[in-house]
Amino acid sequence: MTELQRLKEAFDAEHVTPGEGQREAAVAAALAAYDASRRDARQGTGIIPRLRIAAHAAVEILTGKRPMRMTHALAGGVSLAVLTLAVMTAANIQTVENFRWRAEPEPMAMPPADTRADGDHLAKVETEAKVEAERVDQLAGTSANSAPVAPVTQPVPPPEIDTSVSAASPPAEMLAPMPDAAISGPMPLANEVAAQEQHRIASSDPSAAASSLVYEEAPLPGYHDEGRDQFETIETNPVKVTAEEPVSTFSIDVDTSSYSFMRASLNNGVLPQDDSVRVEELINYFPYDYQGPDSAEEPFKATVTVMPTPWNANTKLLHIGIKGYDVAMAERPHANLVFLIDTSGSMDEPNKLPLVINSMKLLLDELQPSDTVSIVVYAGSAGTVLEPTKVSEKGKILSALENLGAGGSTAGAEGIRQAYQLARQNFDQSGVNRVILATDGDFNVGITDSDELQGFVERERENGVFLSVLGFGMGNYNDQLMQVLAQNGNGAAAYIDTLNEARKVLVEESTSTLFPIAKDVKLQVEFNPATVSEYRLIGYETRLLNREDFNNDQVDAGEIGSGHTVTAIYEITPAGSGAELVDALRYQPGTAPAASGNPPAEPAAADEYGYLKIRYKLPDEDTSKLIETPITTASEVGTTGGGTTVGEARFAASVAAFGQLLRGGRYTGDFTYDDVITLANANKGADEFGYRAEFVNLARLAKTAASLETLQRQ
Repeated sequence: MTELQRLKEAFDAEHVTPGEGQREAAVAAALAAYDASRRDARQGTGIIPRLRIAAHAAVEILTGKRPMRMTHALAGGVSLAVLTLAVMTAANIQTVENFRWRAEPEPMAMPPADTRADGDHLAKVETEAKVEAERVDQLAGTSANSAPVAPVTQPVPPPEIDTSVSAASPPAEMLAPMPDAAISGPMPLANEVAAQEQHRIASSDPSAAASSLVYEEAPLPGYHDEGRDQFETIETNPVKVTAEEPVSTFSIDVDTSSYSFMRASLNNGVLPQDDSVRVEELINYFPYDYQGPDSAEEPFKATVTVMPTPWNANTKLLHIGIKGYDVAMAERPHANLVFLIDTSGSMDEPNKLPLVINSMKLLLDELQPSDTVSIVVYAGSAGTVLEPTKVSEKGKILSALENLGAGGSTAGAEGIRQAYQLARQNFDQSGVNRVILATDGDFNVGITDSDELQGFVERERENGVFLSVLGFGMGNYNDQLMQVLAQNGNGAAAYIDTLNEARKVLVEESTSTLFPIAKDVKLQVEFNPATVSEYRLIGYETRLLNREDFNNDQVDAGEIGSGHTVTAIYEITPAGSGAELVDALRYQPGTAPAASGNPPAEPAAADEYGYLKIRYKLPDEDTSKLIETPITTASEVGTTGGGTTVGEARFAASVAAFGQLLRGGRYTGDFTYDDVITLANANKGADEFGYRAEFVNLARLAKTAASLETLQRQ
């Protein structure tokens, strides 16, 4: 029989109308019993709410006198159920449904501020207490013909306590001391302390549990941070004068986290922060139908297109598309993966830890039975949840994932250290060894300095263990730290805002996410001053390299996974167009003589816009290789036609325009979101998974989105 049924039976039973003064005496006796049971407990600490003030104030309203300490006594004519309801009413409890009898008390939530008996609220307590008192009279059997109960004018001796168990009494098992196991497992710190306090009371004095029944308020909504997201400050790439700086060098970027965060922001009705918008990540979010290489020996192939700029009739876009070799399933190397999962208190939200668990389940379906998976978690401390386990034992892995819970602070650095240690213990010389970190990036215990963490993952990268980062949640999302970890760990950074995004990253693009075909990939473009007077690299602000870094194999750069596509776009100003943004110098410097021992530079061909160089290393090699190709007028196309590759370039241009508009539109003139929508719709292509249609809808949302999110009151 449930407790609700027991309570109902108690109300349905016959009740004796309380005599004069008995009602007030019973209430006072119940409060005295409660005080006695709580005499040794902490009061007013903020962890276990102190309800005595509100309760005594309500009794004073009912009786007209201040309550006095009395011995444990209950009026024999009033049932235990009615007395319980009266005490709950006096403590300013809103409804019976908000409370439940507890044998093993769950963690107690902090009461909201408006339940404290002070100021105007005490008047509200008084009014509610009077209304509830009338309702209690009716429940106790008081009819309209019954004589009113006169207030107590002198102390009434308490009646003898009836030690027999009434129909409304809770079962014995509910009054037993709470076992230690009841307070084990992950829980927020404040709740854990509250549970342990209740356990201490019941263990030290079992009779106290019998004399005062424990109840608690329904849990409050979880705390949610706002405005603590962290992004690296980005200065938009400026226009460069070709005669002064003819060479542009940068590392490729296959991260997509900026796009997903932008989408989550717009779906919340607010524009993303400027620094959260990395235009190249918006462009590279989409797969493109570029022509790929024929074998793994040539890991990728570049396609170059020159076309009119949609937002400036006087400039052109130089579009560089790279497609990686797509490794067949049978050719995949063995995978040694360590899932490093943040289980701290900040992950206790529906779009964080629960989404992490479901995302990892999706990834398991894409692995081979012979692949191995380990799980390391971290909160206030870190530990191994699952030793290296074959994917063929999927049930064991799933069980470990499903038992995870969130609570505590965030010792992220210690978790990273243990995850790398586990990866090294199970290291596969011919396979892929990778740590996959799933977190909101809120490291607050141990090493939190990004430079120190960067040095650690760099050293581990040299040992053959790579790091990929999956970001979750909003409000305290530390994108800056996760970018540092992913870029220096030879891995990609993705942001998972929905289960569909998890499927895209970990299922549809699992090979490109997990299996690299080239590392330390760098691009360098030398522009021809005879044909290009100015140029501007769109995006890649956080990936810029020095000119000398291009030939230095000790300088780290990005990696490309199996089947990956990478896009880079320059806006160039043709020489003699008159559209230059930078005035010519009055005193042009002369050409410096060639250095001793170096041949003079060859004159550039009149039909070349520039010269493209790509430097890369194979995954298991330390010496780079070079791919070179001229960028000629033969790559130029008009505003219409040109086939599939040109259509892909135009769609990428619409995304580039959109990203620039989100960052303020410094170089896009009077181009609008409506123009973005028109250009994207005209070049969506096949759009098998609907990503491009979704992009068009996001452009529509951006037209009406607020500049700053409204503060949500809890």
